[in-house]
Amino acid sequence: MQQYKLGAGDKLRVITFGHTDLSAEFLVSDSGVIAFPLVGQVKAAGLTLDQFQQNLAAQLKNGGYVVNPNVSAEVIEYRPFYILGEVQKPGAYPYQAGLTAVSAIATAGGLTYRANQRKIFVRRAGTATEVEISVTAATPIFPGDTVRIGERIF
Repeated sequence: MQQYKLGAGDKLRVITFGHTDLSAEFLVSDSGVIAFPLVGQVKAAGLTLDQFQQNLAAQLKNGGYVVNPNVSAEVIEYRPFYILGEVQKPGAYPYQAGLTAVSAIATAGGLTYRANQRKIFVRRAGTATEVEISVTAATPIFPGDTVRIGERIF
């Protein structure tokens, strides 16, 4: 499985060891950056946590702010997923690690009587096209995904 890439709406906890004034929680903005003390805008969207940590440490070191920065970051709140179509309560919901299509549907109050229970349509974050997927207990949903439940045909 590929590593999680950060995106707008993710909330990060960043710890700069030995520098409590540079340790806090940050929200990735719509433009894909966080506003970090001393260095300003730091790119986060599209990067893995490791890449983000290395990038931030390099900016702190190259700017002369910290001699040997040791930076750690973790996602404390993922961006939401979206579910629409034939569910009881369509909308945006907080992502939970290990989310599956079945649990996403349950979060939205379950299916309507018109819902197609076998297939869903998923548009992954950062893509423009929907993909038709068969629903199983293991069908994964990721942060930023848009899940559409279609109508069944009698």
